Amino acid sequence: MVTGAAATSAADLGAAGIPLGAAGIALFIRYAFMPNHLGYCGGRENELLLERAATGQAGPALTPLLAQFTGAVPYLRAIAAANGIGDPFDRRVVEAYWLGSELLRGVEAGDLYKTLEERFGRHLPPKLREQVLRKPPEGAKPFHFFHVVDVYRHLERESVGMAAMENCRISWGRVKTVEGAALVVERAPLLWRAGKLALGEPAPERVLRSVDGLGFVDAVAAGDWVSIHWGWACEVLDARRLANLRRWTDVHLAIANQTI
Repeated sequence: MVTGAAATSAADLGAAGIPLGAAGIALFIRYAFMPNHLGYCGGRENELLLERAATGQAGPALTPLLAQFTGAVPYLRAIAAANGIGDPFDRRVVEAYWLGSELLRGVEAGDLYKTLEERFGRHLPPKLREQVLRKPPEGAKPFHFFHVVDVYRHLERESVGMAAMENCRISWGRVKTVEGAALVVERAPLLWRAGKLALGEPAPERVLRSVDGLGFVDAVAAGDWVSIHWGWACEVLDARRLANLRRWTDVHLAIANQTI
């Protein structure tokens, strides 16, 4: 097993000689594993995906399995096409979707509008359809948090509750203690404040960091920042990626609140 967050972080995989395609696939699995494990998206190969990614064996052969994540893949394709990148699982594209980056700025409103119309237009009542489709001209990008707060919460017959949005978003927490297969982090929760979505004050929370001895933050230490998805520590964040995640989350909170 590859040990050490620094050794396996997405930012370092390319420098370590692992092909960028493999680096992007490994990074995608870091974030997609837990909702797949819980049965919310993707196929039924979550144990295989975790093992391959955690042990440094992720590669293009896994692409057909990742294509089953039908919620994420069209966004990846939109980011890749807008930036002249041939592989939607290129590490840069995957990072832009989950954490945000300058690649999102390259996606024109019309391209995201078309993606949303084709995928979700017929599934939404007319009023909600109009509400979602107005977001690209207002600055929305193919960023995971946008999908959570402006698309996902409207796809069911009744609005998705706060607990689901809170778990589904990619959040960040500062590690307080390492406790075996878990971490105690301080994390700002998503909540309602005066009728709008907002981030609250950081509070202690326990998150999982490994399943059957496999995970992606082996060398994590108190004081590190980690990204979190469905109660799972995805990776240790450096200052750049932490700043991007905060920035793009704030942008899409503001966009979501325009129609709440």
